[in-house]
Amino acid sequence: MGVARLRFYEELNDFLAPVRRKREFDYAFARAATVKNAIEAVGVPHTEVELILVDGRSVDFSYRLRDGDRVSVYPVFEAFDVAPLVRVRERPLRNTRFVADAHLGGLAWLLRMAGFDTLHDNAYADEAIRRIAAAEARVILTRDRALLKCRDVTHGCYVHALQPSAQLGEVVERLQLAARMAPFTRCLHCNLPLAEVDRDEVGHRLPETVAQAYTRFKTCAGCRRIYWEGSHWRRMRGLLERVAPQAAET
Repeated sequence: MGVARLRFYEELNDFLAPVRRKREFDYAFARAATVKNAIEAVGVPHTEVELILVDGRSVDFSYRLRDGDRVSVYPVFEAFDVAPLVRVRERPLRNTRFVADAHLGGLAWLLRMAGFDTLHDNAYADEAIRRIAAAEARVILTRDRALLKCRDVTHGCYVHALQPSAQLGEVVERLQLAARMAPFTRCLHCNLPLAEVDRDEVGHRLPETVAQAYTRFKTCAGCRRIYWEGSHWRRMRGLLERVAPQAAET
């Protein structure tokens, strides 16, 4: 047995018991325990961790704890570039794509609105989500801590907020997505990219008042839904302006 001193920073404290938040605390560990074992044993999913320092030295999840180690654990940094220090992930994801669990349908819909490739199905079991994330290099979005603690999950985000609009703001801020948003370029239902379409091609499928009032249309090749810049579009743009003003100007 050994004892290490652990300290978690910023939002990682939300996962801890109140007596352990924002302070150092002792953690007794068995022989051969890794720092990942310790982090998840106290309640923090490894996918929420960006940087681990042991006595000031950056380590990865496989580091084996030693008696007397002082361990500092940090979440994703928003204001500082710590890339040269990070050791916890083998590689970043080239494209930001998501798979959302069954409880985050509203968030998935809003992420598609913002232009992000986001898979969601109420029928997805945890095993299917993990398989999809691994096969397609997707970030798992969930409110299930146990899912993010699975060994084969490398990129995930625990969503704290309860309302979809607040969840969107949280994910955009935490993952620094504002600059990569491409609003109204993806089908809200099929998740496929939208294509511009001439009014003459779809006019027969539109309400007469819509065909007369609007000139710009987009369509989905999958479900064949048609989108135009009506009142619903304006409400969605208003939401994006609150979440990421610069991105909503697209």
